Amino acid sequence: MNSDNFNNDSSSEQEEMSVQQPRNGCCGHCRKEPPRGKFHSFNYLADVPGGMADYDMVEVTFKNTHKGFFLNSLHLPLAIGDIVAVEASPGHDIGTVTLTGRLVALQMRKANIKPNAEVRRIFRIAKPADIEKFEEAKAKENDTMIRARKIAADLKLNMKIGDVEYQGDGNKAIFYYIADERVDFRQLIKVLADTFKIRIEMKQIGARQEAGRIGGIGPCGRPLCCASWMSNFVSVGTAAARFQDISLNPQKLAGQCAKLKCCLNFEVDAYVESIKRMPTKDVRLETADNTYYHFKYDVFKRLITYSTDKSMPANLVTIDAERAFEVMNMNKRGEKPLSLLREGDEASEPKSRFNDILGQDSINRFDKDKKKKKRKPKSPKQPMENGAQNGNQPKGDKPQKPRSDKPQRKNNDRPQKPRPKNNSGDKPKNNPQPNGDAQ
Repeated sequence: MNSDNFNNDSSSEQEEMSVQQPRNGCCGHCRKEPPRGKFHSFNYLADVPGGMADYDMVEVTFKNTHKGFFLNSLHLPLAIGDIVAVEASPGHDIGTVTLTGRLVALQMRKANIKPNAEVRRIFRIAKPADIEKFEEAKAKENDTMIRARKIAADLKLNMKIGDVEYQGDGNKAIFYYIADERVDFRQLIKVLADTFKIRIEMKQIGARQEAGRIGGIGPCGRPLCCASWMSNFVSVGTAAARFQDISLNPQKLAGQCAKLKCCLNFEVDAYVESIKRMPTKDVRLETADNTYYHFKYDVFKRLITYSTDKSMPANLVTIDAERAFEVMNMNKRGEKPLSLLREGDEASEPKSRFNDILGQDSINRFDKDKKKKKRKPKSPKQPMENGAQNGNQPKGDKPQKPRSDKPQRKNNDRPQKPRPKNNSGDKPKNNPQPNGDAQ
């Protein structure tokens, strides 16, 4: 009975092992979830029956830097996360399947791929030998980039090689470079081909694309948008900063790519729509006493602050946009109100509904206690007042400074009962001496 149970248990374990083993003798990498980078697309048609068989095109991502669409001509049962070998020129490349089904057609339309464009095929699911060769090629990318930079510097080319990407079979490498001017790199290609014994392809990228490939942390404390989710770059102008009333400081407006930050475009549309419902900055408001000029405004609260001086804040008054339009209409009719504020309105700005945590305690709150401890005690007025109360100071005379001898310090310690003066010069009774010793 024990042997039968053992055989049954071992057979069940073998069945579980056979179920868990990857197919086609793969090393197990093909079933890993792909990293959710900026090319990740959520397949909301995954639970629809027949979604994989409806469309033969598959989306494949390479090194999380670019992706392509390939034809599954062999009708392989591919799933998201499978590592596949695809057609390349020349040889083959290794990529990860990131999308299957009918949603691939929408992604191709979004990428502006024409229907009559050349389509490459998927060869097979990657074998262990393919993956080992691919890992060896990836390990050489950093050293190749450093050596290529030295070669470009020796040839005195005004360019910067930012990244190197090897093909899956190791027969080709793409060198990504940045250059402000046109560069003649024909000699560079010859030297690189002779040095690394591979096929060379040069691709020029922009500063924003380089920052996306390198990555980093932005001033907001989050990963760079170009490295985490942005794939299409839109031009950013200084008008976006002006609409949001941001100071035109190039050090603060520029990102790590030395270009204007892409996040300046995120909220500019909301500011433009809100500014349309606000009075313009060049409008002056006339009252019976003063002329008010625009100083600043809060777009979303629709509050405007006016000053009686154009160049500096003076007699600031904060009103809402409706009141500003009322005063503007009154000025057009030739009327001047007594004040910008309505009757019953307060001149100060409205209080915020939340508590200012930063303003509760001062930064110098610990330094103040130290300063109090270092203060010296008040000098020598107290013994003189005590002496004046006891009648020892004659009238009409200026107070004299206390002496620094020991009897004076004893009087300071016991001001309640001053000692009487001893004019005879005798010693006190508590320290008597024999008459024989004195003689």
